[in-house]
Formats: sequence, C-alpha cells, structure tokens
Amino acid sequence: MAEDPPENGLEEVNFSHENASDSSIPEDVRTYDRFSKIDRASYDRVNKFLRDRTYITAREWAIARLCSDFRTATGIEMTKIGTHLPELVPFMTKPYSPQAVNQARHAFEAKIKKSGATFLYGAMSGFITANQLDDLMYESTEVAKFLLEVESIGLSLNDELDAEDRISSIMRDVRRAAIKLRYEDNHCPECGQPLHEDPLE
Repeated sequence: MAEDPPENGLEEVNFSHENASDSSIPEDVRTYDRFSKIDRASYDRVNKFLRDRTYITAREWAIARLCSDFRTATGIEMTKIGTHLPELVPFMTKPYSPQAVNQARHAFEAKIKKSGATFLYGAMSGFITANQLDDLMYESTEVAKFLLEVESIGLSLNDELDAEDRISSIMRDVRRAAIKLRYEDNHCPECGQPLHEDPLE
C-alpha cells in the first residue's frame, strides 16, 4: 500500500532529492531527529500501527509533528517541511507541496476534534461504565506515551504520573457532570427519589 495520497486533488511534488548535497539542506533539517527511533520502519508498517490504534494516518501524524516543530513567529514553514519531507521523516519517501502539507495538517486537526467529541459523548452518555472508562483511559494513555517516545519526547516518571493523575481527575469531573446532567431533573415529584439508578455505578 502506498502512502495515503493528499485529498482534494493535492499532489505530491514530483522531484527527487537523491542527488541533493548536504550543503543544500538547511541545518535544522539536517539535525532534526524526531523520528530517528523508527528510521528503518516502512510507511506501511507505521500506518498500520496507527490505523489499528488511532484515527490518524502516518502521513498526518508526521506532518502534524513537523508543523509544530517548524512553527515560527510568522507561521508554519510549509515549504521547508514539504521540500525536505524525506530527510525529516524516514518513512516518508516523497516531497510534498506546501498545499499538501497544509491539507494533511488540517486533516489531523479535524480528526482530533471528531475523536474528542466521540470520546466525550461515550463518556457522558452512560454507554460505558466507570471501570470501562478507566480501562479506556489507560489504553489511550499507553498509546499516546508510546508515540511521544517514538518522537523522542521524554517524560520523567513524575511528569508521567502527574499527567495521568490530571487526566483521571478531569475524566472523573466529566463523569460526575454527565450524571448530574442526565439525572438532576429525573426525580419523583412526590418522594424526590431518582426515577432511575445511575448506570455508571
């Protein structure tokens, strides 16, 4: 399977860097090593890992990270990212146009928003129990930590535990607010007792 093509008719740039000299590559590109831990992985392998665990593709993941790392005071260096994509990300084999880079970044952001809405609806709706929510948070956190490690973003044990505690606290607040939202007006008018038991308990 080839790299996911940019949507909306945006094509990859058709030129090769095979004969490019090191002197033509900017210093920040030559020293960039965010994905060095998977420098021998193929696009298909990275893409399958992400597809099995997330809604994003390898292309969207790599370009979203590059857009974050190559952001300046005046904006994102789309041209530099696209031109030097094969040097920046080992599993990306072709340069992209600035428009294709921008499209992949927007696709990533759109999927984050939709995934967040889907997750919060599942957490707030009562479709999953408190224990299932804990398991889901644990599994999601493990995948996120792995991706950060692949990107060479190290977290100390204290930072990791602090992040997990804050996420768990937020989700408990979401759960309590959802229960209140669903049941605050659902009481017997005579005795004041809830008409239904909380399905999350």
